[in-house]
Amino acid sequence: MSAAYLEAYRSGRLEEKIRRSLRWLKRCTLCPRFCKVDRLEGEEGYCRTGRQAVVASYGPHFGEERPLVGRRGSGTIFFSHCNLYCIFCQNYDISHGGQGVPVSAKELARIMVHLQQQGCHNINFVTPSHVLAQILEALPPAVEMGLSIPLVYNCGGYERASALRLLDGIVDIYMPDFKFWDAAVAAEMCDAPDYPERARNALREMHRQVGDLELDIAGVAERGLLVRHLVMPNRLAGTAAVVNFIANDISRGTYLNLMDQYHACGEARGKPLLARRITHEEFEEALEAAQQAGLRRLDERHKHWVNLKF
Repeated sequence: MSAAYLEAYRSGRLEEKIRRSLRWLKRCTLCPRFCKVDRLEGEEGYCRTGRQAVVASYGPHFGEERPLVGRRGSGTIFFSHCNLYCIFCQNYDISHGGQGVPVSAKELARIMVHLQQQGCHNINFVTPSHVLAQILEALPPAVEMGLSIPLVYNCGGYERASALRLLDGIVDIYMPDFKFWDAAVAAEMCDAPDYPERARNALREMHRQVGDLELDIAGVAERGLLVRHLVMPNRLAGTAAVVNFIANDISRGTYLNLMDQYHACGEARGKPLLARRITHEEFEEALEAAQQAGLRRLDERHKHWVNLKF
């Protein structure tokens, strides 16, 4: 299976998507913050990113889900800043602190090709929502340099479905978070009470574009949707409602990674409901909710528990 963007490049659809996305940057409404600043002229809105994307780091990553990592790693590119700024962000220095270097389209293209040359199975854009246009802009020079591996859109879930349609026929693998089910919790955690609705619509659009996750003969992802959900202390994430939505509104064939690595970072330290890690019982409850909802494609690291429990 060839990467989707190659056909878009050959047909000219990629160039049209670039033109449209850059027009959006002129009065930026790419994400639900609707800042309407002129990013083409370097103005910065909520995401603190102007004309150029800012890259914090890049390289083969072996800590992602097995279908992305395979044997040679996922070629991750970590973008600085964010359109969410969760108060407990696990990459706080990158998202809130903005550590990184601005890159041109050609520089971003060279990074992608370099990761492919290192043997990575895919290009994994981490926190890409606010630099969607810059990613599209970098693809033609990357293709001309030989890029051909799948693209992974690894986002926080706070998306505009209309902006995601710019990526239809471009992105091969979507990997969104679904962070919070409750609007009040989302308002407290990232000043985005509309997050649950935006995430639901985003997952629907992503699944419409790419369907359930498809693997090659070696078990490496080629195309499809992979959802992440971070289990939080005191049921703050609304896990039971999230997994029921995924099972009933998206697909019971959805590949789901329930994550147990929450720890208090950034502004979460000292907040009573956020100051501790989750308990074993809380994570068992989350896994059981996913099973009861009918989700069976849980990330491989949970298979041992699932086989014992059910």
